[in-house]
Amino acid sequence: MQNLLVQKIKEIEKEQKRRYDNNLIFRYNTGKKKHKKQVAFHKCKKRNRWVFGGNRSGKTECGAVECVYMARGIHPYRKNKKDVFGWVVSLSQQVQRDVSQNKILKYLNKDWIVETTMLSGKKDSLESGVIDQIKIRNVFGGISTIGFKSCDQGREKFQGSSLDFVWFDEEPPKDIYDECKMRVLDKRGDIFGTMTPLKGLTFIYDEIYLNCFNSKEIWYEFIEWADNPYLNKREIKMLTSSMSERELLTRRYGEFSSDSGRVYTEFDENIHVIEPFSIPSDWQDTLSIDPGLKNPLSCHFYAVDYDGNVYVVGEHYESGLDVKEHSNRIKKLCKQLNWHSDFNGNINALIDSAANQKTLAYSKSVAELFYENGINVNTNVNKDLFSGINRVKSFFKSNKLFIFKNCVNLIREIKGYRWGKGDTPIKKDDHALDELRYYIMTKPHLDAPSKALTDVQKDKLKLIRKMTRRR
Repeated sequence: MQNLLVQKIKEIEKEQKRRYDNNLIFRYNTGKKKHKKQVAFHKCKKRNRWVFGGNRSGKTECGAVECVYMARGIHPYRKNKKDVFGWVVSLSQQVQRDVSQNKILKYLNKDWIVETTMLSGKKDSLESGVIDQIKIRNVFGGISTIGFKSCDQGREKFQGSSLDFVWFDEEPPKDIYDECKMRVLDKRGDIFGTMTPLKGLTFIYDEIYLNCFNSKEIWYEFIEWADNPYLNKREIKMLTSSMSERELLTRRYGEFSSDSGRVYTEFDENIHVIEPFSIPSDWQDTLSIDPGLKNPLSCHFYAVDYDGNVYVVGEHYESGLDVKEHSNRIKKLCKQLNWHSDFNGNINALIDSAANQKTLAYSKSVAELFYENGINVNTNVNKDLFSGINRVKSFFKSNKLFIFKNCVNLIREIKGYRWGKGDTPIKKDDHALDELRYYIMTKPHLDAPSKALTDVQKDKLKLIRKMTRRR
């Protein structure tokens, strides 16, 4: 009897091993090595998700698996449904066959496939042909469809369908991206993309990278070679040694790059962007304002803790309002933050010295109008551009400047601020950066630390970093 039981157990274990060996989607879920950033991508509930990664970082793998998860109805982190319809979008049919199609087939067991239609090639050799559609058995009893599209077909081929998801394998042209956004509208479907940003600062940089904190639906992650637990360290070293610094930025780290580099290279979202928390009243310092009429008026609230760490804790950033309405909205935000005021209920703020000039619409200056509306503005600010930039850079480098993640316009401007010709930054989208400089220039200069941090200081920095959450 015992021998029969042992034999039965061995047969079960053998069957489990056979299923494990033949079911790559199962192995992807349960493998001993976890690609943590792939898991973060799958767990994210936002509807517009992107993975910016270098070559061989594992970005395409997670895009293909996400398609199979949804089509099969086996997504481990989302509510599943049957009869799913989605598209896989590649740059060309050849790239489709060699990359995205190949990855999808890798994770699809043959007995899951109900039917295939081909654009070229034979059904008995799917890998060597170009697939139009694959019909897949869904675990809920339905039939799901994965359709394949290539950008070289043109926008017209992307019209008409109502979709549950679209996966972009590499960056599409903007007109096709916009068309696909319309295709997922009816079903509140998902768009996700996996790409190496080789084209520089394109619309994906503007719409996704710069606006992530300004949208409830956008998420992104950077994946690099070291994040891939299946990539050999010796191979990483060999690849790194063969590439230039600029190539490494895109092909290893998946970062956006252009001929004009970022100004604030010291800024790291993982460190300097943190979750909001209740600021003690004795940390509250002052506001800083860059005035604008047609351009946005930018106003941020600044706090400083006992160790001199600066926190940007509130943001008012709007255009098309007069001074009275700006003042009202700033004071409303003051109440929400329980911000301190003087004995008369007025709020203190720094402001660009240009606010002393009279406006065409009023006989009074912008500074005077703010005074009349309860904002005591100080126009005595240091506007030196290069000194201000260097001072801000020193605060980022020393990890002494932290920004609440709800200050979305300041974060966007920091990420998009780039050097132009010569040594001058491009004068574009820098309203929040101007008043950030005004404020930081009022702070003491940060010298290099003369001694190591104390244990208490180290613990505090760890706590600040623990509060950091990008999304």
